[in-house]
Amino acid sequence: MTQRIEDYALIGDLQTAALVGRDGSIDWLCLPRFDSGACFAALLGDEDNGHWRLSPTGASRCTRRGYADESLVLETFWETRSGTVKVVDFMPQRDEAPDVVRIVEGLSGTVEMTAVLRLRFDHGSIVPWMRRADGHRVAIAGPDSVWLRSEPPVKTWGQEFSTRSSFTVGAGERVAFVLTWHPSHEPRPALVDPFEALEQSLEDWKAWSARCTYEGPYREAVLRSLITLKALTYAPTGGIVAAPTTSLPEEIGGVRNWDYRYCWLRDSTLTLGALLSAGYVEEAAAWRDWLLRAVAGDPADLQIMYGPAGERRLPETTLPWLRGHAGSAPVRIGNAAVDQLQLDVYGEVVDSLFQAREAGIPAEAHAWNLQLSLLGFLESTWRDPDEGLWEVRGPRRHFTHSKVMAWVAADRAVRTLEDDPSLNGDPARWWAMRDEVHAEVCERAYDPERNTFTQSYGSQELDAATLLIPRVGFLPPDDPRVVGTVDAVRRELGHGGFVRRYSTARAVDGLPGQEGAFLACTFWLADALMLIGRKDEAREVFERLLALRSDVGLLAEEYDPVAGRQLGNFPQAFSHIGLVGTALGLDRGAVVGREGQAAG
Repeated sequence: MTQRIEDYALIGDLQTAALVGRDGSIDWLCLPRFDSGACFAALLGDEDNGHWRLSPTGASRCTRRGYADESLVLETFWETRSGTVKVVDFMPQRDEAPDVVRIVEGLSGTVEMTAVLRLRFDHGSIVPWMRRADGHRVAIAGPDSVWLRSEPPVKTWGQEFSTRSSFTVGAGERVAFVLTWHPSHEPRPALVDPFEALEQSLEDWKAWSARCTYEGPYREAVLRSLITLKALTYAPTGGIVAAPTTSLPEEIGGVRNWDYRYCWLRDSTLTLGALLSAGYVEEAAAWRDWLLRAVAGDPADLQIMYGPAGERRLPETTLPWLRGHAGSAPVRIGNAAVDQLQLDVYGEVVDSLFQAREAGIPAEAHAWNLQLSLLGFLESTWRDPDEGLWEVRGPRRHFTHSKVMAWVAADRAVRTLEDDPSLNGDPARWWAMRDEVHAEVCERAYDPERNTFTQSYGSQELDAATLLIPRVGFLPPDDPRVVGTVDAVRRELGHGGFVRRYSTARAVDGLPGQEGAFLACTFWLADALMLIGRKDEAREVFERLLALRSDVGLLAEEYDPVAGRQLGNFPQAFSHIGLVGTALGLDRGAVVGREGQAAG
């Protein structure tokens, strides 16, 4: 049976990540990077598409599980009639090659264990050739090579294009498996000691977690979210992927299935705010540097997303041999939204660089000239319709959020010049643009009869992104139009105590079907409620969100209040960024990352 999305736990090495189910099966792993082909793709198909299960013989579901201390080392406990075992899963931070380590430790009695490994390269489509070499199992197909070894050696044999192992563990005994990938044309990398790697991983995560400066009532949830964001970071460049998965559905059985293994500019401002507010300046600076490298070039060529190293070409295609999670097809790799025009990203980039400067991250010499170039392009294009931050695949519109973020770009330019008059630039020019955008939005995007800003000019639909209007400073929180918008969004987009991004009933996005409540938007509702003075209501919304976290503290993109299950790619950076920001805001009495100075 297909496991629920929230039944998975995350492990990773800061360059890729794997999902481990409650049944002890690793059902998703892309090697060697987040956006590489998956060698385990059962998450989006079935066991024949690749998985690695390690569990007591005949057992179907673990007793309990959790992360060791403040780390990304997963501990899964199995209590059987004959005894109890613990399985430790982790990926050591990479030296040369990616490794997956699985250690079985007997805690009491004697337990018979079974391991089944099915490697399927290229997203579950290619069965590799398996052979023995140097006492280990090696699988090769085209450019991919994977080695499997155990310490101490256990009985292992091939069967039905899989590798099987069986062994018993008693109290105090340990058996470790190490799976290592490398390019098939290169020599096998040096072997890692699994037990030393475990100690080192625990020490690394302990040292990293100790840098968290937040000590408030939500520390456990905040730190778990920060660890998740760290796990979604591509260490060589500092880029942070939106999620380690592709095509986990926004509606079970639906077609709203997208590849999120890339880095979105729209996440940049909120990501920086979350990292800086918790004391992770080094990670914020690395993300800022990735951002500068990714957006360099002609402003007209700015993309909404890039690969983990800043790659621009992300062509979208479907994989017909995968049935989709819970039968939700198609499965997509790549993302066609990369070619969309989303004007809000210009504001996100300028605002991110403004936040970095305000936080004391040393400015790169070329950063201001790059911002002026982006502003110059936005000055001539902000009046155009676009696809908006939700990447609708319908007609372009004059989306309110896109216009508000154009205002943000001009506002941050003015404030940067006010803070540092030595910079070149014409503040009067950006003042004029800011005032023009503000006047147009207030005239064309506001519905006076309903007292709310709408999704786009002249529309009746609402958009949860308008909850950000007070946060970015476009209007003060006590403005009646802001209060009216918060109430209208909560009323019309509310879904079981949470918030949808927008209504899908009128097919604004050009797609069939529905989707769940969007968790990041619900965090925005909590922030907006706090800003307008309803702190008790904000805390109630936030704690309702906290209750949705899985048993290991993870959140997907969306939630279905009717079915009571998480939806969308998992774990989702946007959701965990929202958790950090709202938690710290409730504790400190101000929304984290709010950099706006409200206009009149």
